[in-house]
Amino acid sequence: MSDTQIVTRFAPSPTGYLHVGGARTALFNWLYARGRGGRFLLRIEDTDRARSTPEATEALLKGLQWLGLDWDAEPVSQFEGRDRHAEVARAMLDNGAAYRCYSTPQEIAEWRESHPRQPFPSPWRDADAADRPADAPYAIRLRAPREGETVIDDQVQGEVRFANDQLDDMVLLRSDGTPVYMLAVVVDDHDMGVTHVIRGDDHLTNAARQVQVFDAMGWQRPVFAHIPLIHGEDGKKLSKRHGAVGLHEFAALGYPAVAMRNYLARLGWSHGDDELFSDAQAREWFDLSGIGRAPARLDFKKLEHVSGWHIGQMDDAALLDEIRAFLAETNQPDLNEVQTSRLEPALSVLKEKAKTLPALLDQGRFALIDRPVDIEDKAAKALDTVSRGMLKSLTAALQHASWSRDDLEEAAKTVAEENGVGLRKVAAPVRAALAGRSSTPSVFDMMLALGRDETLARLNDQLVQAG
Repeated sequence: MSDTQIVTRFAPSPTGYLHVGGARTALFNWLYARGRGGRFLLRIEDTDRARSTPEATEALLKGLQWLGLDWDAEPVSQFEGRDRHAEVARAMLDNGAAYRCYSTPQEIAEWRESHPRQPFPSPWRDADAADRPADAPYAIRLRAPREGETVIDDQVQGEVRFANDQLDDMVLLRSDGTPVYMLAVVVDDHDMGVTHVIRGDDHLTNAARQVQVFDAMGWQRPVFAHIPLIHGEDGKKLSKRHGAVGLHEFAALGYPAVAMRNYLARLGWSHGDDELFSDAQAREWFDLSGIGRAPARLDFKKLEHVSGWHIGQMDDAALLDEIRAFLAETNQPDLNEVQTSRLEPALSVLKEKAKTLPALLDQGRFALIDRPVDIEDKAAKALDTVSRGMLKSLTAALQHASWSRDDLEEAAKTVAEENGVGLRKVAAPVRAALAGRSSTPSVFDMMLALGRDETLARLNDQLVQAG
């Protein structure tokens, strides 16, 4: 397979949002293919017609697009391939790899009730053709090997063995002519040219039956890599009680897509001790040998750390794009021209401490609000008579400042010295006047971001209000 182009696939069922575990599986497949010049394909496993909806399919595609994963070719619908799946089942019947089973659902149910956890031995496996009932409905079953073992050389789990006498003859085509999911997966993987099946280890037992179909058809098996599932911080299977489990929930919490790619890549895979890396590094480094066998644990503190690092690394244009995507995801108004002009100069400071986009926007609120500025109760305490007097002196000094950081700081220091107080005593009323809060970025950073006219206007608003 070394000379064959790598082809991976992500094959979700469109029954809801894109789960964080599914997102990681898609990412692993994407990284493996993209890092080797291969193809990453998408298949929608929509054979469950009662639960599969166009809206769910659209939600899956939207989730992948938000995460930044592109795919090659149009997504394949598994349901639309049902005639091809049935064709393969009949081909297996013709070549002796499958047989007609006339056992009724009641007969099978009665046998299973009296023989729990044992494979059903169809009495029709070796029946003479003359004994077949005329015009009776039948299912097509795989003529699976009865002796020995089915062995899977898994790239994550190692060599996995299944005793063949514990695997029943899988139904390939139901008596109503519809193919089963297990057959559809194999046919689709073969027809799509999939070389590597990278998926959750909850599919490991399915692989035992699926490779029997590959072998029966004389098709080359793909390389299997079954990755451990993601658990919550308590070590138990990830569920809704752990908070965010859908990718859209992480987007709404304000984690940038680039940070989610980094975090999900490290969730069960490692490259030495590297925790923080770029997309280019991830594509270069990712390999199946780096995937561990133990379940990965979702750790929100680590995610915040990764998110903060990527926010700090982004250039201003990319960060503004992420902010706008977050606002759209959470149905908030987009930044207008004035807000953008005020926020952009402050980004270099805001992104140094922010762990998430909402945290950045919260600290950058001063750039997004308009006059008159609402003053919070705690901040209002900094606007007493004495403080307003210093504010008045500073406002007068700022009228002639060059609006460089050095000049702004010098003007504030002069006012502080004249009043015999520290710089913080001068900064407090300025902070309240500019942002309406007691906790903000540096007052000088806010002044530079707001510009001369807006800064002086906000300071004067407080002086006029004081009479």
